[in-house]
Amino acid sequence: MKAAGRSVRTRLRDHAAASDPGLLRLTAGLRTVGAIALTLAVLAVSGVDVKHLVAGAMAAMVATFAIREKELGPQAVTLALGLPVALASVSLSSLLASRVLVGDAFFVVLIFSAVFVRRFGDRGTALGLIGFQVYFVSLFVGAKVSGLPGLWAAIAVAFAASAVVRFAVVPATPARILRRLRQAFRARLGQLIATQIELLDAGPGDIEKVLERLRDGTARLHETALMIQSRLEEGTPDASTARLVQRRVADAEIAAERLGLLLLTGRSAERADTLTLHLPGAPAPSVGRSPAPGEATEILRRDLGALRALVLRPPAEARGTALSHLRNRLLGYRDEENLPEATPAVQDVFRGIGESARAVMGLRMALDGPQDESDDSPATARSREELDAEDAAIDAGEEAAAEEEETGLRRPTTRAAVQVAVGSSLAIVGGELLSTQRWYWAVLTCWIVFINTASTGEILVKGYRRVLGTVLGVVAGIVLAGLAGNHTWTAFGLVLVLIFAMFYTAPLSYTLMSFFVTAMLGLLYTLLHTYSMSVLLLRVEETVLGAVCGIVAAALVLPIRTDRRTNELLGTVLERLTDVTEGAVDQLSGGPAADLLDTARELDQALGDLRAATQPLTHPITPLRSRRDTAQYVVALLETCAYHARSLAATAELLPTHPSIAADPRLRGAVRRTVRNIEAIAARVADENAPAEVETGPSIASLLEPDAGGVPRYGRITGRVLRHLERLDEAVVGLARPLDVSVAAPKR
Repeated sequence: MKAAGRSVRTRLRDHAAASDPGLLRLTAGLRTVGAIALTLAVLAVSGVDVKHLVAGAMAAMVATFAIREKELGPQAVTLALGLPVALASVSLSSLLASRVLVGDAFFVVLIFSAVFVRRFGDRGTALGLIGFQVYFVSLFVGAKVSGLPGLWAAIAVAFAASAVVRFAVVPATPARILRRLRQAFRARLGQLIATQIELLDAGPGDIEKVLERLRDGTARLHETALMIQSRLEEGTPDASTARLVQRRVADAEIAAERLGLLLLTGRSAERADTLTLHLPGAPAPSVGRSPAPGEATEILRRDLGALRALVLRPPAEARGTALSHLRNRLLGYRDEENLPEATPAVQDVFRGIGESARAVMGLRMALDGPQDESDDSPATARSREELDAEDAAIDAGEEAAAEEEETGLRRPTTRAAVQVAVGSSLAIVGGELLSTQRWYWAVLTCWIVFINTASTGEILVKGYRRVLGTVLGVVAGIVLAGLAGNHTWTAFGLVLVLIFAMFYTAPLSYTLMSFFVTAMLGLLYTLLHTYSMSVLLLRVEETVLGAVCGIVAAALVLPIRTDRRTNELLGTVLERLTDVTEGAVDQLSGGPAADLLDTARELDQALGDLRAATQPLTHPITPLRSRRDTAQYVVALLETCAYHARSLAATAELLPTHPSIAADPRLRGAVRRTVRNIEAIAARVADENAPAEVETGPSIASLLEPDAGGVPRYGRITGRVLRHLERLDEAVVGLARPLDVSVAAPKR
């Protein structure tokens, strides 16, 4: 019974870890709700009125979500600096409340400054956000000069409560977050392998659905790997440990994606295209009926389940148990003599299972420390020795790359500050025409649509989502206000629930977040005795106005068109792709060792930025269907290129320690065509009038001529390197058509 209970708890923990990596959303929601609840409790004991309760609750929310630094020390400094900023903001708002023109002008200056100081990093962003939001809070509660002492006290209590909850009640150190992210990576890896088992058994009618889950699982695993990489520097004790974890996470991710491709190939009559795992809606490969029961199929199903168990079982359960025997069997598939009798494609799947088991063992060694070696088979001992040799070869040295920074109006923060100031000025004028008392809602919407956006298209999509969420939230606010009635603490309880939902769903859906915000505001209006249908309808009108003002400002004032933004980011991705490919192949050809893992991470980050920037083009509401399909296809091809480039980089880093991989100088010449093609595409992206042409020709493998010593053509490199180079070359040529680059006929 105890074991069964532990198993249920483990499954629930893994499910929570996979759905919310690092428990970041849960932590944000609990921390914000805890700070507000503590503030309300202290203020209620003090006997303040509802207006001060609302002001304190909103200030606690701002003081909590504005702080974004990863380490506790900088968080404490920013929170301490935020209090005087908040007090100054509410004081100036109260003093200028009776001077409309001066107050409006100051508000615009404050908005400009709040965006401008983002150039100073997380601290500048937080202080600017606190200054703006607290000014808004004072407008919302109708702050007066005579009531300033009470508001100061409420804000001070809110900041103190935020500090208590952040540092004592719901602490989140970088090391703890990283541990949770690693657990999330394991859980998502286990889910991906479970989907691969479904793929093994899927019939023609189910293959499309299973393949869609496979794409989603692969993307979610990659997302978690990137989150881990972003936290390594602060969450690990030294650079060497960080690089080790980064290496093992990358190995496991690549092995899992490769295993999925091998399974697809094993189920179909032809080689599966890597693009199938990255392009939404891509047609599934043709498969026959579910595989008939057979020895190879049964062994494959059993061993995929064993691989999943290796991933998910706690370290303590892997010592001295049958799990070690499962590990030994799976690692044995790295030796040809241990492969079961099957077709070549199915044998490739078993090889993929062996490599995945090796990656999982390396991941366990990096995350959990030394493992029990008493039951090691010869194959396991050999894999462990390889991993130990790789760990010893990791160089902790890192070089900081200096990047040129744009200046003047070309600097993103300056441009955004000017745009939001102009948009807010329009929102103030239009908002006051709608309502002289609640015009600030238009300004708030205009401000919000500029946060974390960088192009006119992104602002348009965010404005649409804001309006949709607000309209739906108004309906919910009407229902909740009726339920709460005149019960103050019932309303506050519902407010806390809505705030938690707002922060928990914010990273997932901006529309949902806007829905919960608007529903919460309906309850706050009820608490302030200003609730009415006309007020909620005015909220919708002001929101629409603010979104329109933001879009107009973005389109007319120093605009960054979506096409220009995506082209700039596409150029960056192609540049990073060239760096990774050339670096990996140079090292595989005998060149000096390079920091390929960091270069590959830069490629992933650039690709993530491009994926986010193309959202306006791929959004369901876009009327340009062909353009949407093209954007999705290009991003999917680039993700395919990135996968093969990452795989080449991972293989190149094995070169000093892996006995079956040796440098082959012929690779350097074989990859030149691929690099020239990437550069040609990048030139066309940078200048649509530039003459550009990609080359096609014989396969990469055929370019590797035998050397003078008569060494066999592929004697000193692995077939895997050639496959990645081939598919990378094919994917790069595939980019030519959607990007309007001509393809030269093969030379004879």
